[in-house]
Amino acid sequence: MKKFPKSKKYSVSKAICAAIALTLTAPAFAQLHYEYAQVIESRPVYRTVEISTPREECWNEEVAYRDSNRSNSRTPAILGTIIGGALGNAVGHGKSNRRVGTVVGAVLGHSIGRDIVANNHDDRSVRYETVRQCETVYDHHEEERLIGYQVQYLYNNEEYSVRMDEDPGDRLRVKVNIQPVF
Repeated sequence: MKKFPKSKKYSVSKAICAAIALTLTAPAFAQLHYEYAQVIESRPVYRTVEISTPREECWNEEVAYRDSNRSNSRTPAILGTIIGGALGNAVGHGKSNRRVGTVVGAVLGHSIGRDIVANNHDDRSVRYETVRQCETVYDHHEEERLIGYQVQYLYNNEEYSVRMDEDPGDRLRVKVNIQPVF
């Protein structure tokens, strides 16, 4: 195993420490300040956007309604049953024929009574009313919107370009960072 003399070992460690210290302290040597650059051109930049505007559109419409005021009375059907039963009883001869006639007459009378009630109400059960209907519709159009400025400027006889939110005018403030290179 080869051993280095103490003096060489010490000088290598010292050089490494110095390099690390220099690297860590390099930003301390940097100098930051602000200057102004001359604006050569400031051109507005636009973007086309689609605008959707809601509006309400209304119209009148005839609407049919069924009246629910139909009579729920069972009287016509009951009367039809009684009258039909009485007629069937009167028509029939003999005890068993009268019973059959009464039942058949009652069923027919009930059916006729219900039909009469239904026919009387169907003609009047539909009514029409004008109702205002509305819905939201959207109108679409395109619009040019300003999104910034493309700025050309001159600093230290060099041309630069940057996009900015606002027009800077005749001159532009720039940050200058001077730092030594090792």
